[in-house]
Amino acid sequence: MGSTLALSKALHKVVNNGLTTQHFVLRPFQRADLEAFTAYRAEPKVAQYQSWTDYSYSDAVALFENMDYSQFGAADTWFQLAIVSGASGAIPAMLVGDLALHFIDEQQVEIGFTIAPEHQGKHVAFEAVSALLDYLFIELHKHRVIAITDAQNLACCRLLEKLRFRREAHHVKNIFFKGAWGDEFVYALLKEEY
Repeated sequence: MGSTLALSKALHKVVNNGLTTQHFVLRPFQRADLEAFTAYRAEPKVAQYQSWTDYSYSDAVALFENMDYSQFGAADTWFQLAIVSGASGAIPAMLVGDLALHFIDEQQVEIGFTIAPEHQGKHVAFEAVSALLDYLFIELHKHRVIAITDAQNLACCRLLEKLRFRREAHHVKNIFFKGAWGDEFVYALLKEEY
């Protein structure tokens, strides 16, 4: 009973308070985030390795309305967390990217990340994913975290490897993606490796 209660509190920590890093807050999306979310997802540089080509405000609203954060952590559910810069003096907080979480089952989670172009290359993803991994492994006691990426997305591959993910698979021409067959890499990290 005690461990179930602790897990429940840990799950609701993100929904109620978010996760705080040195420079960012990782929290559930708010309707006010959707305009900035749409703007960076509509950028060709961002969409290049994603499942969409065009991304509209109505796409963002549909995604937002389909997420029920009261189910956060339930098996076979997907959630997006906003990566928000901390407000500082006269500089307001702003959405700089997002994290995707797919709770595959009770012990495994798939993650993804998307960073706005003007914030790429500034360690945003490293800091955000590091905090997310701490949360998943230390607080939620997950057994395994995976990430699937286009084999040509070298920046993503470098980041996952820097975070000590192991490349477990190279699926050759396994996905018909934007008019061509493409390769994907599957990366994974076990709790005992973390």
